Order: sequence, then structure tokens, then C-alpha cells
Amino acid sequence: MASGHRLGRRFGWLWAAYGTSALGTWLAFGAFPLIAVRVLHAGPAEVAALASVGAAVGAAVAVPLGPWVEFRRKRHVLIAMDLVRFGALVTIPAAYALGALTFLQLLLVSVVVAAADIGFRAASGAFLKALLPAEDLLAANARFESTAWTTTIIGPPLGGAVIGVLGPVATVVADAVSYLLSALGIRAMGEEEPRPERPEAARMRAGDLLGGWRYILADAALRRLFFNTALFNGLVMATQPLLAVLMFDRLGFPAWQYGLAFAAPSIGGLLGSRLARPLVTRFGQHRVLVAAGALRALWPVALAFIGSGSGGLLLVMGVELGLIFCCGVFNPVSATYRLARTASDRVARTLTAWAVTTKASTALLTAAWGVLGSLFGPRTAIGLAGVLLLATPLLLPRRAAALPIEREPAASRV
Repeated sequence: MASGHRLGRRFGWLWAAYGTSALGTWLAFGAFPLIAVRVLHAGPAEVAALASVGAAVGAAVAVPLGPWVEFRRKRHVLIAMDLVRFGALVTIPAAYALGALTFLQLLLVSVVVAAADIGFRAASGAFLKALLPAEDLLAANARFESTAWTTTIIGPPLGGAVIGVLGPVATVVADAVSYLLSALGIRAMGEEEPRPERPEAARMRAGDLLGGWRYILADAALRRLFFNTALFNGLVMATQPLLAVLMFDRLGFPAWQYGLAFAAPSIGGLLGSRLARPLVTRFGQHRVLVAAGALRALWPVALAFIGSGSGGLLLVMGVELGLIFCCGVFNPVSATYRLARTASDRVARTLTAWAVTTKASTALLTAAWGVLGSLFGPRTAIGLAGVLLLATPLLLPRRAAALPIEREPAASRV
């Protein structure tokens, strides 16, 4: 990575585990809908439910994971979440081989994987904050972001080739194995961590379920970033199905051009993530956070004006390149800012609340924009989302707030 900043052997294992599972995820990109259509002969309503209901229910199931993860050894949780995802996914090829695969099983597996994803993210953020000093967190998050975009570039085309030769179930096997390899990599880190202690009671209380949201809303800077992220991500993702309808049905783009329009610009995310740390070093964290957050909101409105032919294709690619580049800068800076502002004994609950809200808002806005697209047409709905996105920079933190004083968390070695 940029400047060759060394973060140690243990981070290297964590990074390798992340890259392995991310590659597996992108290899299997689109596998569930393909299995539903080709193997189970599912209709459009069932495929839509698989994409939206699975994620939404998974987010709801993950709500109790925040306080549960908070008071567990994070490395153990990471391994457990990887093994849960491996165990859930491997049931699909097993059932397929036995001729017993059903749509309900696909839906249940998507729920389990979505919930385990949130648990893993919560534990990994807390583990990363404990593993590295504060000055190294941006470098670490930039490497994760760079890896995410790299796997986005190479995963879907490679997965598509595998699907063409072996079928979609083969990519699910690859995804399952990637989680097993991730668990083995995290286990290879070694060095047991102390077990966090619950300060007041031994059992989780009902009020603990909302602890992450209460913590976010009580901090002005986190609160603004939280609403900005939920609204921005939800509006961007809500337009993706409408953009597919516009490009395929209304403008007649072939499938390979549609894939190219979104795969090639991912190089912008890789470039942006590599520039995040040098930009923060030169201009400061808050200025880069606000500038990148504002610039990323300027691009999507142009998608309402795409036309047919090569000109339309170049417009989509240019918009996506600019958007993804800004996101590549913003995401690691935002993740580092969020970790810095969150006390160590609140990270898991905060990140769980963050992920649950983001997934829920995305599902809600996607459904709402589907209705708007049906009523007013996809182009109008895409334009409306773009206009609303122009207002999201108003939700970014207004000034570089002082970091909260963090108390020393209680811990014991057991």
C-alpha cells in the first residue's frame, strides 16, 4: 500500500482474512437470484423478496448482537461469525446435490448471512481499535477499502466465468470456503485478548439493545455522520434497480455494456482509498471528510440524463467513476473518524446500530423508489434521488469536534 506503512503481523492476518472473504462474496455476486430463477424457477416477486426481505430480516435479527459482541472476546466472535456464514452457505450445495433445495432455504440462509455480516463488522471494528494505535487506524481502513474495491473489480467477472462453466452453486461453494479460510486466518493471529467485563450486570437487559443508537444520538458529530451515511447509502442503492430498468428496457443497453458501466469505474475506489491517508496528512481529517462527503453527492443526479448509445454509456461510466472515487476517499476517513469518536467499550454496539440502520434504510428507500419509479417512470425517480442527495452534505459534521474523553474499560484475563 501507499508509503509502505507497516501495521504488524497480526493486522496482516486480519487483512488477509478480510480480502479472502471479500473475494468469495464477490465471486458469488448474483448467485442467489440465479439459483432462484434457474434452479427453483422463482418469479420476480420471489427474487425481489430474496434481495430485500433477507437483508431486512437479517438486520432485525442482528440487533441483539451489538451488546452480545461488546462483552465477548472479539477474535472469538470474528471466528464464530465466519463459521456461521460457512455453515449456512454450505447447506445450499448440500441440499442441491440431494435434490432438496427450496426457496425457503435460500431465504433463511440469506437472513443468517446478513445477520452474521453485521456481527462480524461490529466485532472487527472493536478488534481493530484495540489492535492498532489511533494514528494507524486510517492506514488500516484505507487498506480494507482498497481491498474491497479490488475484489469488486475482479470478483464478478471471475464469478461469471465460473457460473458459465460450473453453474451458480459452484460460486456459493467458493464463498463458503472463503469464510472458512478467513476463520483460519484470524485464528492464526494468536495472542489471546482479555475478556471484557460487563460493568453492572451479568445478563443483557432489554435497554442494552438500544445502547448503540443512544450513544450515536448523544454525540453531535456521530449523529450527523450517522444520518448522512444512512440517507446517502439508501438513496444511492435505491436507484440501482431503476437504473437497470432504464438502461435495459428503455435505452436498450446490452448486458455486457451494463456490466462494464459499473465494473470499470470501480478502479476509482481503489485510487481514492490509496489517496485517503496522504490527503488527511496534508489537509486534516475533518476537511477531507467534509470535502469528499460533499463531492460524492454531486454525481448521481446526472444519471437522470443518460441517453442511448456510446454517449450514454460514457456518461454512466464517468458518473460512476467520480462517485466511486469520492467514496473511496470518504469511506476509510469516515470509518476512522467514527472509531476515534467511539469509546472502546461501546464500539460493537455502535457499529451494530450503524449497520442495522443502514441496511434498514436501504431496504425502505429501495421499496419507496420502486413505487415512485412505477408511478412517474425510472428517469424521474432517479432524478429525484439525485436532487435529494445534493442536500446530504448538510448533515456532515460542521466542525472538527474535540474527541470525547475515554475511560479505561474494565477487563480481566480469564
